[in-house]
Amino acid sequence: MPGVGGGCCTSVTSAAISADGTTIAYTVVGDGPPVAIVGGAFSTAAAGAPLAAALAEAGYRGVTIDRRARGESGDTAPYAPEREADDLAAVIEAVGGDAAVLGHSSGAVLALFAAAQGVPVRHLFLSEPPFRFGVDEPAADLPERLQALVDGGRSGDAVTLFQREAVGLPEAVVQQIRSSPMFDSLVPLAQSVVYDALLTRAVSTPTPAMLAVSTPVTILRGDPTFPMLVTAADRLAAAIPTAELVIVPESHDHGLDPAGTTRELTRRLPLPA
Repeated sequence: MPGVGGGCCTSVTSAAISADGTTIAYTVVGDGPPVAIVGGAFSTAAAGAPLAAALAEAGYRGVTIDRRARGESGDTAPYAPEREADDLAAVIEAVGGDAAVLGHSSGAVLALFAAAQGVPVRHLFLSEPPFRFGVDEPAADLPERLQALVDGGRSGDAVTLFQREAVGLPEAVVQQIRSSPMFDSLVPLAQSVVYDALLTRAVSTPTPAMLAVSTPVTILRGDPTFPMLVTAADRLAAAIPTAELVIVPESHDHGLDPAGTTRELTRRLPLPA
């Protein structure tokens, strides 16, 4: 796959092969220790490019990933969180077998789950993971209803259903997004939000293994951000005794600020001398 120039370095897109044979596309920028960036719902590798560029400028190797059923990556049925953990393991192996991982939103849920599955992670940076801990859970059948819409050729309706019931956006905002030019870019990602719904249903409350990971854990959240995410960050920090909770004031309303996030990462992940 082609390289793309930009920032301090040239980015190069490659592919790893997951345990089930699925092709997982990833893009690397920079030459230092690798930091794998795992995005949340509706995110492709391109969404992580600004953070990857900031990390490269700071001396790291930013690795952005198209999670399965997104961007240039493939997909293999049936979905299981364990398969997405294998996807991350395949990318980490491809970039040297050892990496820090920065997950945002459902990508943070996946990153913690993968570490608990034994995926080799040097340091976990969990940005606003939407753990609900049993409070205000979406309807249990949401993934099945999403899949039925996708299977019925109604991917756009699946996108709005996810936004309404999984994210909890007000109806006026859902309709505003649907009528905006950006909506067309979300529709091809409809299958992936089924997977996000399945992942977050499976581990809406972190398992004992997830809470007992030996990897260093830094929990990041913006200020301000959604109250549910503040509660989730606080509860996760309390549940993992060794975790550190860090507020990134530049990150607002579930957005991840590249410069602020890179600053906090560099303080906790020193570069080799």
